[in-house]
Amino acid sequence: MDKTNDQLIMRQCIQKVATGPEYSKDLEVDEAKAAMLAIIKGNADPVQAAIFFIALRMKRETHEENAGILEALAETMIQTTAPVDEVVDICDPYDGYTRGVPASPFVPAVLAAMGVNAVSHGLNEVGPKGGTTFHKVYKAAGLQVDMSPAAVAEQIAQIGWGYIDQAQFAPQLHDLIPLRQRIIKRQVLTTVETMLGPIRGRKQTHLMGGYVHKAYPPIYEALARHSGFDSAMFVRGVEGGIIPSLQQAGRLFYYQGESELKQRDLSPADVHIKADKRAVPIPEGLPPAPQGDQIAARYDSDELAKVSASMGKAALAGEKGLMYDSLVYSSAICLTQLGHFDAIDKAADEVRKVLDSGLALEKFVAARRLPEN
Repeated sequence: MDKTNDQLIMRQCIQKVATGPEYSKDLEVDEAKAAMLAIIKGNADPVQAAIFFIALRMKRETHEENAGILEALAETMIQTTAPVDEVVDICDPYDGYTRGVPASPFVPAVLAAMGVNAVSHGLNEVGPKGGTTFHKVYKAAGLQVDMSPAAVAEQIAQIGWGYIDQAQFAPQLHDLIPLRQRIIKRQVLTTVETMLGPIRGRKQTHLMGGYVHKAYPPIYEALARHSGFDSAMFVRGVEGGIIPSLQQAGRLFYYQGESELKQRDLSPADVHIKADKRAVPIPEGLPPAPQGDQIAARYDSDELAKVSASMGKAALAGEKGLMYDSLVYSSAICLTQLGHFDAIDKAADEVRKVLDSGLALEKFVAARRLPEN
């Protein structure tokens, strides 16, 4: 009976959202939630599920539809409270990086070295980009990527940061990856999954995310508030991540508590960075993506992860360069927004001291030594 009812829900929702540019109708929160629950429980025909996602994308998802899908995913995930008062949730796009060497996987360790608890999350690989992910970088660095939510929460208490994989905190959502790969294009799950907040603080949880297109800050703001984040910051970052261009002016949107969404201009000059490239470039000679994968990524994502792991650990140990500058810039933005410093240049100076001391590297490699509970 439950499956029959779910199939009826899918039929009704598709009839509303997939009737063309003039006659398609928006879903209410409860309708979007019911349809997403039908899909995630495996009660929806895969073809209908794909039509549902594409139809939403074609007409453009509303805040109500995003909220309903977020509620469905939250209802079917494991959310854990770490035994610490505050946590910063670092949420880069789950489909990873294809145009530069990822630097943001190392930001949580830097924050931990600065006394700020942080968590990152992601998965091994998903479209539309199919790029180098946090999962791949951490695995290449020898860190555990399959710890349970409880173990990650405890790790945060012990060393100040941790990584939790979607396969561990939202296995039913993770099971939809093959369907998403067949859809090819970006759809609502790409937007919503980063907002789930799998690990929370006892008192407050803050969000740090990125975006590229100017339409997204209010979309992410609405999702972050609906998810219960106490504050959030969204950086116009390279490839949609949390690190702004190192070469030109940037932009930050943020809210704190009940305050409205505000905008702040960013400049690498504010943290004494002068670079001739916007991000860490991919080195020459990196192997191409395997046959058939070049539509999304030009380079082998696992090999790029190895490059990221090597360069990231070197930067954490104080080696100067664009990777080092990326960590300084992004970490300084976060620390300033959280109120740990009253000026971003002061925050950047302290981050440099921590990197040069090797403490950030110690925090990073400590995750490799901790066993699964």
